[in-house]
Amino acid sequence: MLGGGKIVIVGAGLSGAVIGRELALAGYQVEIVDARTHIAGNCHTERDAETGVMIHVYGPHIFHTDDAEVWDYVNSFQTFMPFKNRVKTTSNGQVYSLPVNLHTINQFFGKTFRPDEAKTFIEEEQSDKTITDPQTFEEQAMRFVGQDLYEAFFKGYTQKQWGCSPTELPASILKRLPVRFNYEDNYFFHKYQGMPENGYTDMIGRILDHPNINVKLGTHFDREQASDGQHVFYSGSLDGYFNYELGRLGYRTLDFERFTYNGDYQGCAVMNYGDVSVPYTRITEHKHFSPWEEHAGSVCYREFSRACGPDDIPYYPIRLANEKEQLAHYVARAEQESAVTFVGRLGTYRYLDMDVTIREALDTARLYLSKIAENASMPVFLHRPV
Repeated sequence: MLGGGKIVIVGAGLSGAVIGRELALAGYQVEIVDARTHIAGNCHTERDAETGVMIHVYGPHIFHTDDAEVWDYVNSFQTFMPFKNRVKTTSNGQVYSLPVNLHTINQFFGKTFRPDEAKTFIEEEQSDKTITDPQTFEEQAMRFVGQDLYEAFFKGYTQKQWGCSPTELPASILKRLPVRFNYEDNYFFHKYQGMPENGYTDMIGRILDHPNINVKLGTHFDREQASDGQHVFYSGSLDGYFNYELGRLGYRTLDFERFTYNGDYQGCAVMNYGDVSVPYTRITEHKHFSPWEEHAGSVCYREFSRACGPDDIPYYPIRLANEKEQLAHYVARAEQESAVTFVGRLGTYRYLDMDVTIREALDTARLYLSKIAENASMPVFLHRPV
């Protein structure tokens, strides 16, 4: 074992838990602090006392990956049950499948296209071919799906989600929303997809279950009190580490309006609402995230997106021009630090899926161990945010 030193990790979510586990296995004494009163960060799950439904407290988290090692890793701590995310959307009084696929296209336009016919129809009669180099979200949508599908499925939802016109958002955001010319309605396309049988909090609790790991909840980290000789892995917000001295980076946050129902409320886990006249972006019905369980009652949440304030939980980094400029200043400031590595979604101000978070955490822990063996310094960022 290489151990003997003490490691401090800020955050008991996926990043902190995985890094902590790997270093504990190598013999290090690991202290993990988290300001919240529970582990697992934003993928925290718990049983609803009224219905028994497993609730994704901070919104749905669906595990999907092509990374076989990451898939084997999570399955070593929890049995993952089969789950495919089949999203529906309500637009102009009708329900459609997402992502936009052959069924969506035929239903929307009242056609019976075959795949090649639908592709030709979209390319020749719908898409705006005058846009040769899309720069904004709206231009990207208009170029690839045309005005009708854009306004029905993307414009209103995106405006509500990001709080600004799609003309202000970069084209890259739409690259995560595929259009399919077949009837496949599985939202994700990764080889491995599933849900932890007993929830993410149970899984992360098992990752943290090691005699060399000490978890302190309800505890705020103060970098001024960090001891010499300790290395800190910081998964809190990058601007928060510096007490927001250069201002706050922009995030969107979510408000959840809970309601219960006796029976099945909407027949699916996720129902989006594309009309801008509907104030919420979607309704999630959480018993459908555990289809192997049976519950008479149901728990649902309406989700409302808005700008993140100082006392809110940050969800999505905005990363528009102003934020990128501010981020560059924070990154420069961070790179002057020593004995700290910024990790995870908040620490690197990047949108990360769970599998990528775990992959980067594993890589970070392994790099640290190799640097120790080489008597070399650990980088501040494994993945530079800018």
